[in-house]
Amino acid sequence: MDTGNDKKIRLNKYLAEAGVCSRREADRLIAAGDVTVDGETAVPGQSVTGTERILAGGRIVRGRDRKIVVAWYKPQGVTTTHSDPHAKVTVDDAFKFPVRLTYAGRLDRDSEGLLLMTNDGDLINAMMRAGAGHEKEYIVRTRAKISDAQLHQMEKGVWLKDLQVKTRPCRIERLGDYSFRIVLTQGLNRQIRRMCASVGADIKVLKRVRVLCVTVKGLKPGMYRELNTQEKEQLYKEAFGNG
Repeated sequence: MDTGNDKKIRLNKYLAEAGVCSRREADRLIAAGDVTVDGETAVPGQSVTGTERILAGGRIVRGRDRKIVVAWYKPQGVTTTHSDPHAKVTVDDAFKFPVRLTYAGRLDRDSEGLLLMTNDGDLINAMMRAGAGHEKEYIVRTRAKISDAQLHQMEKGVWLKDLQVKTRPCRIERLGDYSFRIVLTQGLNRQIRRMCASVGADIKVLKRVRVLCVTVKGLKPGMYRELNTQEKEQLYKEAFGNG
């Protein structure tokens, strides 16, 4: 089965080759309105590329070559690893999905918010490539009031002594006396926590709300959603530098 973006296959054949049912039974499911493609009811004779979100009888159909990307709201307290004897809760403990997926990037245990999960190794490599400059957006709440001077200092870049590196300039928007929005283009270990500590601020809540074009909007801790075709295409363009 070829699921490339430039070649299409009849939906009934796609369902049969994905092991859902026979072509004849696929035709019956389609005629009965039990198959959807990207949220729309499929029609007899329809063709697909295999990159769409296809459901048959309410269950997601997985093509052999289908690349899956899921936006997951990682709860606080979950360590971004599949296996670690020292971690109380790992990704495998907290994230359940019918297909084996892994994380594209990391989010520290004490933070919460958006974590992209995928079965595409090339996407993972692109997302984790040092120096790629991919935007990640966070909402931060501090334990004490944070001053304009502290925010400005972080915005223009601060020296992190333990890592022996100066952070890149970033965008910061004040949201309140105790909170701000920050957009980073680098991914140093526990970067925002280190930045805040360097200016004398202590973080109470750190939530990632966006990675490139994907947001956590509509999700609560522990919830996930699979990206639709349009979102996935845009993500790939941005991740591989074609945006």
